[in-house]
Amino acid sequence: MIGENWRMLGVGIVLLMAGSICSADQEGKTYAEGKIAVIDPALEKILDPSATIEQLGEGFEWAEGPAWNKKEGFLVFSDIPRNSVMQYRPGKGVSLYFNPSGYSGGGAYSDEPGSNGLIWNPRGELLLMQHGNRQVAKRADGDQFLTVADRFGGKKFNSPNDGVLKSNGDLYFTDPPYGLPKQADDPTRELDFCGVYRVTPGGTVTLLTKEMTRPNGIAFSPDEKFLYVAQSDPQLAIWKKFDVLADGTIAHGKVLFDATASVGKKKGLPDGMKVDQSGHLWATGPGGVLILTPEGKHLGTIETGQATANCAFGGDGSVLYITADMYLLRVKTKTKGIGF
Repeated sequence: MIGENWRMLGVGIVLLMAGSICSADQEGKTYAEGKIAVIDPALEKILDPSATIEQLGEGFEWAEGPAWNKKEGFLVFSDIPRNSVMQYRPGKGVSLYFNPSGYSGGGAYSDEPGSNGLIWNPRGELLLMQHGNRQVAKRADGDQFLTVADRFGGKKFNSPNDGVLKSNGDLYFTDPPYGLPKQADDPTRELDFCGVYRVTPGGTVTLLTKEMTRPNGIAFSPDEKFLYVAQSDPQLAIWKKFDVLADGTIAHGKVLFDATASVGKKKGLPDGMKVDQSGHLWATGPGGVLILTPEGKHLGTIETGQATANCAFGGDGSVLYITADMYLLRVKTKTKGIGF
């Protein structure tokens, strides 16, 4: 009963927050702390420097994992500490989608028990990287979760963080320890490394690399020849670019961009990212959303003034939704994300 009471209290808090702080009247509201910083004039081909950054909602504990449902035209995103998935519907604002999202047990688990990265698969099913349940899951009817993958070599994952689907149905995902109660020092931790994995539609899990200390955001190039992985390590805050081989494994990882010098000077670390149809990376990191060329040239930054967790293209494909700490933001671009 204690666990159920705690869960219902959490639902009530989220519903109260969604119904008041994050109401539809915020739609179209200019986000006062945001601005677009141009580093290279080439940015103007894909983002108008005078574009308005809009605030759609606020009051979240830590917003993450936005994903646009193209079929129904709405956005979902995680509020990790509240163990909830929220929804934003144009014209209707933000509300609770479901709870719990990442930890199905009773009572408290950790500071970040909920889902993190979210993905809509081609069948319209929602895939979740679940911190508390330590698995990649698929949401089923009745708010039940079906396990897609929960271990490697017989050992439980740390806390799956972010993922991306390949066109053949393979899911690539990262597994840092951020969702564990004591993170890297948690006594229940079974794997002594942070891996990047692939799981096939048939459930076969392959370790792709364990060379990154804190793998986080992950994305493919438009032609799927390259895999990008962010590393949220303040000692080495980088994005790496890997070749994707014919068998789906990765090799020849090299640093695409290094933001270590900005750590501590600007809020945030390399985190979630998306790629547009022309191959540019829209990568959250120190300062906000960094826009990088496929070769790693920094064109500019959507500055949020917050530690910025993730982003996703939505609408007609040209609208970038941004989760920045307690805020949900959006900005219109001149490009479109992959898949639109």
